[in-house]
Amino acid sequence: MQFKFKIQPYQTEAARAVTDVFAGQPNSGASLYLRDLGRTVGGDGTAALPGFETQVQASEGYANAPIALGSATLLENIHKVQRRNLIVESLSLATGPAPVNLDVEMETGTGKTYVYTKTMLELNRLYGWTKFIIVVPSVAIREGVYKSLKNTEQHFFEQYGKAIRYFVYNSARLGDIDRFSASSDINVMVINMQAFNASMKEGGRSKEARIMYSERDEFASRRPIDVIAANNPIVILDEPQKMGGKATQAGIARFRPIACLNYSATHRDRHDAVYVLDALDAFNQRLVKRIEVKGFELKNMRGTDGYLYLQDIKISKNRPPQAVIEFKKLNASGSISKRAQRFFEQDDIYPASGELEAYRDGFIVSEIVPDSDAQLGYVKFLNGIELCRGDVYGDSSGRDMRRVQIRETIKSHLEKEEALFARGIKCLSLFFIDEVAKYRVYDDDGEEGLGEYGRIFEEEYARAIDEYGRGQQNLDASLDAGLGEVRRRYLEWLRGIDVHTTHKGYFSIDKKGHSVNSKLKRGSDESDDESAYDLILKDKERLLSFDEPTRFIFSHSALREGWDNPNVFQICTLKHSDSETGKRQEVGRGLRLCVNRDGERQDLEALGEQEVQRVNTLTVIASESYSDFTKALQEDTKSALRERPKAVTEEFLKGFVVQADEEKTYALTQEDAHDVYFALVQHGLIDREGVPTQKFKESGLTSVTDDDLPEHLYAYRKDIEALVKSVYDEHALDDYIRNGNEPKVRENPLNANFARAEFQELWNKINSKHSYTVDFDDDELRAKAIDRINRELFVAKASYVMTTAAQRSTQTRENLERGESFGDATRRDYEVGEDVSGVTYDLLGEVATAARITRRSAAVILKGIAPVKFRMFRDNPEEFIAKVSRCILAEKATMVVDHITYHKLDERYDSTIFAERMPENVGRALETSRCIQDYVFWDSEGERDFARDLDSAEGKVAVYAKLPRSFKIPTPVGNYAPDWAIAFEKGSVRHVFFVAETKGSMDSLTLRDIERGKIACARKLFNEFSDEDVRYDVVHSYEDLLTVIQGTE
Repeated sequence: MQFKFKIQPYQTEAARAVTDVFAGQPNSGASLYLRDLGRTVGGDGTAALPGFETQVQASEGYANAPIALGSATLLENIHKVQRRNLIVESLSLATGPAPVNLDVEMETGTGKTYVYTKTMLELNRLYGWTKFIIVVPSVAIREGVYKSLKNTEQHFFEQYGKAIRYFVYNSARLGDIDRFSASSDINVMVINMQAFNASMKEGGRSKEARIMYSERDEFASRRPIDVIAANNPIVILDEPQKMGGKATQAGIARFRPIACLNYSATHRDRHDAVYVLDALDAFNQRLVKRIEVKGFELKNMRGTDGYLYLQDIKISKNRPPQAVIEFKKLNASGSISKRAQRFFEQDDIYPASGELEAYRDGFIVSEIVPDSDAQLGYVKFLNGIELCRGDVYGDSSGRDMRRVQIRETIKSHLEKEEALFARGIKCLSLFFIDEVAKYRVYDDDGEEGLGEYGRIFEEEYARAIDEYGRGQQNLDASLDAGLGEVRRRYLEWLRGIDVHTTHKGYFSIDKKGHSVNSKLKRGSDESDDESAYDLILKDKERLLSFDEPTRFIFSHSALREGWDNPNVFQICTLKHSDSETGKRQEVGRGLRLCVNRDGERQDLEALGEQEVQRVNTLTVIASESYSDFTKALQEDTKSALRERPKAVTEEFLKGFVVQADEEKTYALTQEDAHDVYFALVQHGLIDREGVPTQKFKESGLTSVTDDDLPEHLYAYRKDIEALVKSVYDEHALDDYIRNGNEPKVRENPLNANFARAEFQELWNKINSKHSYTVDFDDDELRAKAIDRINRELFVAKASYVMTTAAQRSTQTRENLERGESFGDATRRDYEVGEDVSGVTYDLLGEVATAARITRRSAAVILKGIAPVKFRMFRDNPEEFIAKVSRCILAEKATMVVDHITYHKLDERYDSTIFAERMPENVGRALETSRCIQDYVFWDSEGERDFARDLDSAEGKVAVYAKLPRSFKIPTPVGNYAPDWAIAFEKGSVRHVFFVAETKGSMDSLTLRDIERGKIACARKLFNEFSDEDVRYDVVHSYEDLLTVIQGTE
């Protein structure tokens, strides 16, 4: 099968965007020059030998003619192209390794290689340029470019009547460079970054650098760099963001290019953009597949496996290396969650985990070794465990999830395959794994066998076929049922495929012919293994044939770049989700529109608006939760979007805050916006699309007289001019950016209110610390706790939740901003298999400590509960311990209030507790006048409103404080921190001093037993045992507070 190509308008426009930059350049053909053939003996062309006379030989060469256009003309041409393609206009020519440096931005899967191949042919047709160098970042892309040039030869020859002569640079074949220079045809040299970076560093120690920059005997005593540079090539950079920074740019400059053309979906360094087809454009124009995501989240996680994931190793000049390790943490609720944290050597995972038993023995970091000499860094623990960066240890639940992922990939594949078969489209599914041994293993004799994932696949495939009604017997029955011809052919084809031949692995190959893990490029998660890419590309077309039984492909994640097969409809990543790989990169291998058995692209023209996305849907079976994956994918997409030019409209003008001086600001109204817009149109300062004209760029608002604007806007002309200018100049408003709502809080010290007599008297009454004693019947507590546990204890089993949703049919920037580019989601639950763990628990000790009871009481309670409840410990030990403890505490809370006695201690709180660390969210800062600090940091809207009312209570409230969390009252069910201390004006109420707790609801049924117990203890302390004239109560609002005060008078 051969791919068929057709002329598509967007690709033609992308090529035209580049060629129009050089409009006015004469087509003088290739520039003839005398080519240096090097030093030879006599005239026979043999190399000189020591002691013999030599002579320098020369011959004709053909270089690119220099650009004849001046900078002003080039910039004006660029502006014309940018206006046509709705791109923000460049202020000046971009700097770079060439006189002209252009960016073409095209979404992955839309044919960048095709476009720049067509561009080369157009540049030759229009201006006579013939010498081009394509620089790529990896072997995978290099091989893909070479294959594309080969596949499109006939297609482009039919259009232009010319063929491109192309070759891949190899320092062992320098004769290719001579042929490149001597030919007057269109010539292209492809060089990958690995060879490029080594070769371009003059004085470098590598073999490639020595060859590129030294006079070589085998190259007639010439330097290859000089021979290449004599051609004044046009350099094309494919994925320049992956090629390093200034060093690469300096290396490219040594080629002496007349122009650099940068092609990428995500440019890092911006030049003069001439064409943009971003992710939104490509999707809305139906040029790429629609994405459906199936995400997985583990619910009710267990903490019995000692899970660890070495995410990264951070190095710094000022501190020792730190390991970023993800582990499981026990939360206060008893639930388990994963969190990542930095650890130094000698740090212990056990306390960081909330003292999970699985981490008790030896999980202390003993050694951290950073990456070096292209080797991954690693971390050792005292118990002997060693993790390389990216490794996972103890992920028992992860094995269950991988099986579910494989199952869902097969199911998704089968659900699509029959419909695709009817259209002559072969359906492929792609699994990326991080270790070859998980798919393929070898015994001592070198015999090949299936690894864990290979075995799981074959088990799940057989099961899926049966469940889908396509087992051997069902297939036979279906074929006898008089089905339609298409369905009959599909079922016959499916019946003929053996489970062992329908999946295949593509990996790097060692000298024994065995599959091995791909070696990563330093600082990357990709590989430059040529043997693997040769195999992938060799089989690219064959995999699209229905004669080839392979439908499910396993490959190393480092080989991801090599897979751009258009008929990949499922991508499943069977590895830990990491931050190294962007989500757009993860899905990018499957975005290309599919082809049928004849190699014809199944695009909008072929299928129509209604069918193109239904047929072209890529399902991503993610290795993380749906929300995490889609959030990251949308963030990736949003960050890659290039800013489009704004237009001046009335809506654009409305609401802009203008400022005449430091004191006077004003927001433009709808009527103001209408008047300003009318004046701009009337004076020809914007065109019909709202784009500022050349007249505005030259003279601003000078032609707008005072008579053209309302009088109250006279003082704001400068700001209005800057706003209009911001449409094409992103820095125009740099001096005008204001946010009046931005809090200016830097610190929050005690102010003069703290020293007021009213507050000092209140503070002296409440700042004593207390202890308590409590006496109640242990047997009664035990009996009530047993009864409550039997009634209320339920421990959730670990399960996976699969959430599925697809992209909306139309994508907008606003949807991306709001995180709403995916439609409604559906969910399905999977139970996780029973966990078999060697971790032992001190169950009595854990419950006794958490519930604040004796081990004896804990033993009596645990023996007394129903067996069905006790068996829940096995399902989730941590949650069982936490919930049992809470049941006991809740019963204590209802019993202790009548039996507690408080005792005042000599120790007191001092004023330093008010200097606790500032909250990170300073947006929750309320400026006050009666509080003892300048700002109140509120935790809820109720607290904010309460503080506002206290502040405005003229004649009632004298001074108040938001009490810090370190101001605690001890209770048998945990420490308690009230919210407010309030001093009223004397004479305004009976009880001048008040300690308050603000709750959103006063309904005691909505408060938990433990919380009610704490509040009851606080009432006992302040209202019964305290000899001070201080009242305490729980209130909902300031009005509620006054009601409570009045009720005590």
